[in-house]
Amino acid sequence: MSDDKTQIAHDRAFINLSEPYEIRDWTNSLGVTETQLREAVAAVGSSAEKVRQYLASQS
Repeated sequence: MSDDKTQIAHDRAFINLSEPYEIRDWTNSLGVTETQLREAVAAVGSSAEKVRQYLASQS
């Protein structure tokens, strides 16, 4: 996929940290920084639901 910033994530069930537009969309959607997003994915994997649960438990 390209770095077209007008694109949005295609699969909302998984977080892809390889695409800048996905990082932008997920950080905006979850209300976290890129660092927090990367830490959450490293902790629980790329499942969006697991990342949400992880982030909620960190608050």
